[in-house]
Amino acid sequence: MSDFVKACALSELEEDTPKRVELDGTPVSLVKTEGEVFAINDICSHANVSLSEGEVEDCHIECWLHGSSFDLRTGKPDSLPATRPVPVYPVKIEGDDVLVSVTQES
Repeated sequence: MSDFVKACALSELEEDTPKRVELDGTPVSLVKTEGEVFAINDICSHANVSLSEGEVEDCHIECWLHGSSFDLRTGKPDSLPATRPVPVYPVKIEGDDVLVSVTQES
């Protein structure tokens, strides 16, 4: 599919450390954890703050401001105050390239 764009090099990602990138005007948080790379919209659905400034644990990313936690696989919140999910994006790894499609939200 041609809608995947290079987000960064895989070697730039540290385990359980979010990395913020902007793809086609969309802020995205990339997270390498548990042997996979995930791409989730970087803006918390509860407050307009960057999720990439939060902590990662057990395939979840926590918003640093109010503590809402989002599943990196689905974008669904599993703690309040957030009640709405954030978009997640398909990721492909080709060599050392992390490719993300922000046109196909899931």
